[in-house]
Amino acid sequence: MSGKYALEPSTRAMLTDLGLNPTTVMLRAGLRPELLAGGPMWLSQDELFSLWRAIEVEVAQPNLPLLLEEVLSPEVFAPPVFAALMSSDLNTAAQRIAQYKRLVGPLRMTVDIRAEHTEVAFEWPGGAVEPPPTLVLTELLFWVTLARIGTRERVEPLTVTAFTAPDDLEAYRKVLGVNVEEASRVSVSFSAIDAARPFLTANEAIWQVFEPQLRQRLADLDLNARTGERVRAVLLESLPVGRTTVADVASALAMSGRTLHRELEAEGVSFQHILNTTREQLARHYLGDPALSAAQISFLLGYSEPSSFYRAFRNWTGETPEQARSALQGA
Repeated sequence: MSGKYALEPSTRAMLTDLGLNPTTVMLRAGLRPELLAGGPMWLSQDELFSLWRAIEVEVAQPNLPLLLEEVLSPEVFAPPVFAALMSSDLNTAAQRIAQYKRLVGPLRMTVDIRAEHTEVAFEWPGGAVEPPPTLVLTELLFWVTLARIGTRERVEPLTVTAFTAPDDLEAYRKVLGVNVEEASRVSVSFSAIDAARPFLTANEAIWQVFEPQLRQRLADLDLNARTGERVRAVLLESLPVGRTTVADVASALAMSGRTLHRELEAEGVSFQHILNTTREQLARHYLGDPALSAAQISFLLGYSEPSSFYRAFRNWTGETPEQARSALQGA
C-alpha cells in the first residue's frame, strides 16, 4: 500500500523483548491490538508516529534506541531486510534494501558508494512533521547493528547525523564510537573498508529464493499505486540519466504517452507538476549536502545546463539555490 508503513507480526516479538505488553502499547497508540496477529498490516505515517510515541511512554527510559539495539535480532527483521542480511557485504545489503524499501514504507533511502566511504541517507515523506527523534536514531542504529551482525565485528561508522542530537550524547558515542551530530539530514556513513567487509551471514542461495518474491511484491505494489505515484518513482530513478520526458516515463511504465496523460488527468495532476515537485524536493535534499555543487545538483536533476536549474529553482521557491542552502545550513 503506497504511502503507508508495514507493521510486521514480528513487532509483537520486538515489544515483548523490550519487556512491554503488546496489547497495552497498541491501545495506548489508538490502534487495534489484533493488527499484530496476522500478516503485515499497514499504518499511515500519523499512526506509525503514534505507535512509536506509545512505545516511548511504555518503556519510560530516555535511551529507547539503545535498548532496541540490544534486543535487535534477525528474526524481527522485515523480509527485505532479512534477505539483505544474506548479502556479501554492507554495500550490497544497502543497495538491496534501498531497492525494496518501499515494501516496508515510503521512507526514502539513498545509498552513495564512493572510493573512501559509503553513506546511507534517509528522507521521510511530506516533511511537514518531523519523525520522533528516537525513531530517527533507531533507523541509524539499525545500520550499525546490521553491519555488526553480518560481519561479527565491532564496525563503527565514520559519521552519524540526525535532525535532533540525543540528550545523552556520551551513551550513544560509547555504542557507536562517534558522536551523533545534529544536521538538516539523516545519514550514517561507513569507511570503504567496513562497507566492503564480508558478511559471515552471506548466503546467495537464500537470496535467490527471496528475490523473486520481493520482485513480485514490488510489482504488486506498483500495480496498486496511483499513476502519479508511479510516475514519481520512475523519475527518482531516471532524472540523473536525463530521462525526463513523458515518452521516457511512459515507456518505463509500459504505456503510451496518451494513456499516461489520461490517467494523470483523471487523478487531477499533470506530468509537468509531478516533474517540477519531484525536482524541487530532490533539489532541497541535495542542497543539504555541502559536498555537492550547484552544477552537480543540476546534473542529478536531469538538466543539461546549470542555468536551467537556477531559473527553475527560483520559479519554484522565489530564492536562489545558494540562498536555500544557507537557510538549510543555518537551520
